Amino acid sequence: MQVKLGASWSIGPVQVPSRLVLAPMAGVSVQSFRRQGRRFGAGLVCSEMVSCAGLAHGSERSLGYLRLASDESPVAVQIFGSDPAQMARAARMAEEAGADLVDINLGCPVDKVTRTGAGASLLDQPDLACRIVEAVAGAVRIPVTAKMRRGVEEGSRACLDLGPRLAEAGAAALTLHPRSARQMYRGRADHALTAELVERVSVPVIASGDITCRAEAERVLAQTGAAAVMVGRAAQGNPWALREIAGGGNGHPSREEVAAEVVAFVRDTARELGERRAVGFLKKFYGWYLRRPGFPKELTAELVRLPTTGEVVGRILRQAPAAASLAEEIEAGHPRRSGVILPLPVSAYGGG
Repeated sequence: MQVKLGASWSIGPVQVPSRLVLAPMAGVSVQSFRRQGRRFGAGLVCSEMVSCAGLAHGSERSLGYLRLASDESPVAVQIFGSDPAQMARAARMAEEAGADLVDINLGCPVDKVTRTGAGASLLDQPDLACRIVEAVAGAVRIPVTAKMRRGVEEGSRACLDLGPRLAEAGAAALTLHPRSARQMYRGRADHALTAELVERVSVPVIASGDITCRAEAERVLAQTGAAAVMVGRAAQGNPWALREIAGGGNGHPSREEVAAEVVAFVRDTARELGERRAVGFLKKFYGWYLRRPGFPKELTAELVRLPTTGEVVGRILRQAPAAASLAEEIEAGHPRRSGVILPLPVSAYGGG
């Protein structure tokens, strides 16, 4: 049976208004990115992964990732680590910060994470992975989910044995990115494996990997029986991809729409991170947004050299003056902030 992408579904008691989930991406999924994703049709958004050790030690970096806003909900906070008790404490902190769900990272392939025994390395330690899920599920009242890859080595089917055990341990939903940790992002995601996982578990499965358009999302849902799809890299600097997948319009914005989103994103990120950190953090986004027709190729190179976000905004508005009023409309929809800005450093970790 074909599942409609705009249909609501649930993870435990949490109602999710669409079958589109915005992936947790390190160095990308800050609050301004998540709230934009919700506005463009993502039913659920996720924080970038938060170190449970960092939270335990009161790291400014890690605590900053727990900043959540009312217009993000439903929102999941993803945590990573290898100590069950420490992960349980991190989950409680995420719940206290206002998270609707806690997601456990079992898929990050980056060495800085796996060499600590966390992320994808837990796929080779199924007993420990299950103890972590059990500890986290027992520590919070909100649903606990887990995001995993197929296994560490290429061709691995470890996820098919681990998935049912995670559900028994307390996972209310599972996300599968059916590439191995060794693959990183090479090759194609093997969603035949996703279909097998769906058959083996009674909890919702979210299909992640190579979801770039509505046709692909519909195909994966139909062929796997997954409850939802997760979009990651396709949404970087391209929220219109989310809108197209969700069925709310085409993926071809006007020059003014693009410029307005960049301006609103830059301003929101500067308020979130503080000016100094935002200047460096935003540089990768300019190329993602402005690779479309209508913007000169040299504009991105010019923007990354500007020393303040105010100058970036001014330069973009000179390129598309009509975007100013559109950006104001976008910002008018943001919830009012407190006067406190917590410094939020850029993540040193890669995606998972």
